[in-house]
Amino acid sequence: MQLYFDVLHLYYIPQYVPVLQELLSKGHKVSMVFYKNQDRRSVDVSHSFINKNSINAIWLASSDDAFNFYQNSNADWIVFGNSFEKVELLNKKTVLMQHGIGPKQCYYDVSQNKTTVRFVEGEHRLARLKSLYPHSNFIDVGYAKLDPIFNQTLEKLDLSDLGLDPCKKTLLYAPTFYPSSIECFSDDFPSHYRDFNIIIKPHHFSLFKQRYKKQRLKLEQWATFNNVYVASEYDFDLTPFLDIADIMISDASSAIFEFAALGKPVVWCDFYKLRWSYKGIFSFRLKARLDDDIEYFHQLCNRASCYEELQSIIGFAEQQPAEFVELRENIIYKLAGKTDGHSAKRIVSYLEEHK
Repeated sequence: MQLYFDVLHLYYIPQYVPVLQELLSKGHKVSMVFYKNQDRRSVDVSHSFINKNSINAIWLASSDDAFNFYQNSNADWIVFGNSFEKVELLNKKTVLMQHGIGPKQCYYDVSQNKTTVRFVEGEHRLARLKSLYPHSNFIDVGYAKLDPIFNQTLEKLDLSDLGLDPCKKTLLYAPTFYPSSIECFSDDFPSHYRDFNIIIKPHHFSLFKQRYKKQRLKLEQWATFNNVYVASEYDFDLTPFLDIADIMISDASSAIFEFAALGKPVVWCDFYKLRWSYKGIFSFRLKARLDDDIEYFHQLCNRASCYEELQSIIGFAEQQPAEFVELRENIIYKLAGKTDGHSAKRIVSYLEEHK
């Protein structure tokens, strides 16, 4: 088979890679499609990834060219990490592997554009998508991004290589870009957690988009503390950080479901810096952006309702890491599916059987 993975954004790649590797191990031909009209830093990071992993890469001038390229390609399957304009008009078989499993409404909305198949995570999401789009094809396979952790093929990070202390426990702060908690944190946040290593993994958009420049000012300040490692654009894969962290703090991000799936304690920052257009009479916009799935956070996480509560909540999570264990397994099965490390194998088997 010949397959193309559409890399509109770098953060799609961690979901793709386990499937790509499984395809290559079975002798299939695989290419990744990148876009030249991204900012210079994204293009540089893409080239670095391509060279390091010996990826067969195709570069298009822009996403506007993608439809014609795919229409005239030799693809058996084209894999997307988000919705793709005119996907139903393509004369090829298409796959949607959504790049995250977070609580944002877009997780469900993207299936308004119908692909040949969408691989989904867990019985809850499968049932909801089927009720919303009864004529579409959804297959529950689990969440391939976490396969390398569960099947123990992930290359381990060394804390000392990050300038951190291997003898300390590690806090991972993995906020999303919007609505985000970053700007609610104090400038000296790391000084309150000297007994911890702190890894800060910002969203790709926090590092690149002009409107989030205030978030970057916070990141630059935190990076000056000697117990902190701030992930750069080259660290676009969250998975290695999930693997080595002891406790994670996050906000409206799919990272919460991902870390909880590993059976480790999560602190939910249920406080956000909102634009004026999402406040007061416009608060309905925030409700529309966040799906009801965020209610599951209450059953998975230790919740901090403001920054001032964070330190005591982290202390509780450290002392009581087994909190939520009984609820967590059932919820994760519903929202992330099987966590056996074989999601990519199930995906590839489907693609082979339905060529």
